[in-house]
Amino acid sequence: MDNYLLSLVTFLPAIGAVVMGLLLRGEDRAAVRNARWLALFVTVATFLASLFIITGFDPDDTGFQFVEEAEWLGGLTYRMGVDGISVLFVMLTTALMPLVIGASWGVEHRVKEYMIAFLLLETLMIGVFCALDLILFYLFFEAGLIPMFIIVGIWGGKDRVYAAFKFFLYTLLGSVLMLIAMMFMIADAGTTDIAALLMHEFGSDTVSIAGIHIVGGAQTLLWLAFFASFAVKMPMWPVHTWLPDAHVQAPTAGSIVLAAILLKMGGYGFLRFSLPMFPVASDLMADFVMWLSVIAIVYTSLVALMQDDMKKLIAYSSVAHMGFVTMGIFAANRQGVDGAIFQMISHGFISGALFLAVGVIYDRMHTREIGAFGGLVNRMPAFALVFLLFTMGNVGLPGTSGFVGEFLTLSGAFQANTWIAFFATTGVILSAGYALWLYRRVVFGDLVKESLRGIRDMTGREKLLFVPFVFFTLLLGVYPSLVTDIIGPSVEALLGSYEQALEQAGTTLAAAPETGH
Repeated sequence: MDNYLLSLVTFLPAIGAVVMGLLLRGEDRAAVRNARWLALFVTVATFLASLFIITGFDPDDTGFQFVEEAEWLGGLTYRMGVDGISVLFVMLTTALMPLVIGASWGVEHRVKEYMIAFLLLETLMIGVFCALDLILFYLFFEAGLIPMFIIVGIWGGKDRVYAAFKFFLYTLLGSVLMLIAMMFMIADAGTTDIAALLMHEFGSDTVSIAGIHIVGGAQTLLWLAFFASFAVKMPMWPVHTWLPDAHVQAPTAGSIVLAAILLKMGGYGFLRFSLPMFPVASDLMADFVMWLSVIAIVYTSLVALMQDDMKKLIAYSSVAHMGFVTMGIFAANRQGVDGAIFQMISHGFISGALFLAVGVIYDRMHTREIGAFGGLVNRMPAFALVFLLFTMGNVGLPGTSGFVGEFLTLSGAFQANTWIAFFATTGVILSAGYALWLYRRVVFGDLVKESLRGIRDMTGREKLLFVPFVFFTLLLGVYPSLVTDIIGPSVEALLGSYEQALEQAGTTLAAAPETGH
């Protein structure tokens, strides 16, 4: 079974989508019910199958495991595998998708097509984290735009078409440069095998193009091309403006997937490609990325303070939290990279829960305006308690998973550059400002608005959806080694090869106390 386990987990949702498309007909009540339950069954089955991956995974083996390889499409190679860096992203995806389907239970319009879009999206997201072939990775990475574009464009809000096209064009244009870089890499290395490319040394000697001297040579150019794609996907400042629009217009389930999983593809790309394949360029550009990250943390936190739409506020907070991720990655030390990966996993649960919480009250009031609420604790005590937990997690309260990720990334940044760590820490203070301001306006106070007097607390289904989010947010907050023990050996191997490559390229580590690289 191990020989086909990754393919089973990856393509089981797509098979479910095909079955749904072929067997279910019409929009009557029975067809809608069957579409919901079939989608839930498929995503739960996918999660159960993925448990064999994590239980059979050996953290001490820093190579790729569950490797599959086959020739396909006239010479192209189908390669799949996971290591300590990617396996948890696979688990995050399979664990969240049943909750995403559960959050979609109230959708009434074209339910079959809606569920098919999410099932196909799950296959493509898992494929990104499992692909060990450059072409295969690109196909999964780019094809994921299509179902998300459809989800926002059809089931989104009143400005859904604008938001869908903005999301699509931003992410697609960034990836065009990555495709060109991939073509060069294949020509230079003579292979599309990602494992082989990790061992290949791309040129780092200074080159001149049109009279411009490019330090780092081919590595710098390749790094910039990949950066254009991954920075948009994260997204990093200043190419982040598509995210708030996409979140505001997307349905609740779309926002959960976008924040919890899709954004992580950018961080995963930096870890899989930028750092190990272009180490000299990564070292040269590290300060640039870290300062961009600090700007993102501070600027988007300030912008979040000015929002009057709950979804837009949480969307800007996601950009700020992804700033901690890129800062930790390019600190290029153990604490920074561990913290970046932990932050991505933690953010998947916390941000997903926050968007689900907004969806709960939106379903009742059909507005996300902060000013339309107030005093919900008087009518929705269960909601107030859950919303408080994830607000505290978003702030980084000790005991929640949000604290561990932020603390580790800041520790890594401090080793690299104390000023970067200092300014990034102000983002923690600002996050407390906008998160607590939101909570106070929505939950506390007297229930003075007549429209809120009949509002109902969470249903049993909604409470059940929050249970996994609560469980993992608290579990990872008090037992972070559940993640760090799995990623640790692979992170050490990554950083070891990174430093060795810098030495071989003539970059001494004498400046390590100052730069952290």
